Amino acid sequence: MLYDIVEAKYIGAYKLKVVFEDNKQGIIDFSHYPDKGGVFEKFRDIAFFKNFTVSKELGTIVWNDEIDIAPETIYERC
Repeated sequence: MLYDIVEAKYIGAYKLKVVFEDNKQGIIDFSHYPDKGGVFEKFRDIAFFKNFTVSKELGTIVWNDEIDIAPETIYERC
């Protein structure tokens, strides 16, 4: 089953607290993402990382309308 992210809050370093539509909550640490390379290298700039939104259309977290991570991936890591 797929659940959308309805809320996300930056809590420090590369960590976000997320809330899903089924009320599941968790803290996700994205600190390893810059090492993945590609578009995720932009996360090396913490100001860029902190500048995210929750897309109601996609149901996930989006950075600058160019980077998103599947909500099921985030849900699993919660």
